[in-house]
Amino acid sequence: MVIYYLIPKVNYLRPKTKEECLKLINELRDFKVLAGGTDLVVDLKIGRFRVKNLVDISRLPELRFIKNEERQLRIGACVTLQELLESKVVKEKLPVLYEAIDSMASWQIRNLATIGGNLCNASPAADTAPPLYVLNAKLVLESVNGARVVNVEEFFLGPRKTALKPNEILTEIIIPYPQGKAGMKFIKLGRRTSFTLSVVAVAALVNVEDRVFKDVRIALNSVAPTPVRARSVESRLVGKEVSLSNIYEASKYVLNDIKPISDVRASAEYRREMSIVLTKDAIIGALNSIGITPS
Repeated sequence: MVIYYLIPKVNYLRPKTKEECLKLINELRDFKVLAGGTDLVVDLKIGRFRVKNLVDISRLPELRFIKNEERQLRIGACVTLQELLESKVVKEKLPVLYEAIDSMASWQIRNLATIGGNLCNASPAADTAPPLYVLNAKLVLESVNGARVVNVEEFFLGPRKTALKPNEILTEIIIPYPQGKAGMKFIKLGRRTSFTLSVVAVAALVNVEDRVFKDVRIALNSVAPTPVRARSVESRLVGKEVSLSNIYEASKYVLNDIKPISDVRASAEYRREMSIVLTKDAIIGALNSIGITPS
């Protein structure tokens, strides 16, 4: 593989408004959208692909906002990971997302990388995806033809493949606040203790009434072509008593929902075993976050 220490020659285009951007990408054919560039620039350097045009959306004011509304949080696609990490509302109301971002990269990278870029790169190891899955987030996709809203689970089609049409960009992430007293937890396993890519990561969200699971949501990354919900585990816990035996038994069923591969970070067998362990630990951690200790 040829490694370019400078990216190949491209036309650099920086629209000043979202409207100008949408018109521009509707007319272009050979282009990539540049937000933080922490993945894209590397891909260009190693020759993963070549393009004639880069459309820089990083400074579009319409894509840089965090709006705390009564029932939901709205995040512009070009908000950086560091800005989200420093947001009090994210830490207080969406701790599972906060924990995921806190586990990602270094502050230098987080100051550039955007939440929209992490999603649109469509890596199976995207760390913002599992928390957004369990939070039932919606994504706003826009083009000159208008806007449409898709569930985050419908956005990922495969490794580096998304539901974006050629003339669309992701403009906004909408996260409904969990109802009731929801417990949340994100756990990540990598080859190092920090600044690492996921071998397996798990996000969990639970609601409990009278020590019975009312709602359980679990999502994982790095164990399938896309991030996945562990619905086999969820269905075996809802309506069950909060107990270690129930959690241990249900966690084994995560194997029904994942299709891990072996790569440079871990073997498929190791990922399967650790998916069970981390699913169990994430559920217990989510319970602990709301003061519940399973017996």
